[in-house]
Amino acid sequence: MSFQRFYDTWFDQLIEIVRQLSQVPRPATSDQHRELHQQLVQKVVSHIYEYYRVKSLAAKNDILSVYSAPWSTSLERSLHWIAGWRPTTAFHLIYTESSILFESHIIDILRGLRYGDLGDLSPDQLARDSASEILGLMGDIEGKMEKLVEILEKADKLRMKTIENLVELLTPQQAIEFLISSAHLQFGIRRWGINHDRQRENP
Repeated sequence: MSFQRFYDTWFDQLIEIVRQLSQVPRPATSDQHRELHQQLVQKVVSHIYEYYRVKSLAAKNDILSVYSAPWSTSLERSLHWIAGWRPTTAFHLIYTESSILFESHIIDILRGLRYGDLGDLSPDQLARDSASEILGLMGDIEGKMEKLVEILEKADKLRMKTIENLVELLTPQQAIEFLISSAHLQFGIRRWGINHDRQRENP
């Protein structure tokens, strides 16, 4: 199977998993709900891990094709950093979603109510040094652009580590909201990119 075909199947599966995520009860009100949250978060992480595993194999066969990413739209490629998304994007998304939810709940928060979502991120969660660790690793990669396959593997490991670190520091409910938001961002960019490419091909 070509990576293009794998990606198309993988992307369709991601849409279905995100649909399942969107339907889980939030906040969790029972042990059963909490277990379901954890299972679905792990399901998404495993799905993403499979993407990078297959991508690594494809890169060893044809590294230039992986860098050119013909399965992506021109918009998606314009946003790439070493043949994929920039790890700091995840942190920007977390902070943006947290701020929006915090502002929408501000009256309830002042009354002592909590929702357990990204708007309830604690100072301790925000203060953890995951972001600085990721930024440090990014600097290390950008200074060593010799071997394309090695660089790509390091970049993809960094992307995977970013997701794992964020899921670890968030509660299961917050992790679900982060994964849904990041997937919707990915879906939106891809949809916009497809429309843009169609307009260019058929002016």
